[in-house]
Amino acid sequence: MARKPISDFKRKTANRLRANTTTAEQILWRHLRRLDVKGSHFRRQVVIGPYIADFACLAERLIVEVDGSQHGDDEGLRRDDIRTRWLQSEGYRVIRFWNNDVMGRTEAVLEAIHNMITVTPPRLLAAGDPPPQGEGK
Repeated sequence: MARKPISDFKRKTANRLRANTTTAEQILWRHLRRLDVKGSHFRRQVVIGPYIADFACLAERLIVEVDGSQHGDDEGLRRDDIRTRWLQSEGYRVIRFWNNDVMGRTEAVLEAIHNMITVTPPRLLAAGDPPPQGEGK
């Protein structure tokens, strides 16, 4: 299936977000750009479908989101849940961190990301495929 081209609006929005990163995103980017686990390569403000991921390692299908307080209210949690479910339906794993965790517990955040990369990504099943042996009934 061919990928849809990225709209000018999404491209400009991603560029604007790159130019206006939060302190937490700056801290995490300094580490992710040098992270060398299984040949990982992170990009920032990556357009994926209708969304822009804060950080993505496309080879490992891993998205890292850094969330501020606007994500903590009911509406923010609902939007994030919809977004996460859509990204997971496309085969991505999503891991989220609060800004204050990135800034105050950077090593723990990096360890969690490292662990996500070194874990075998989930196998996507097509409709009607049986689950892998040992799973399901």
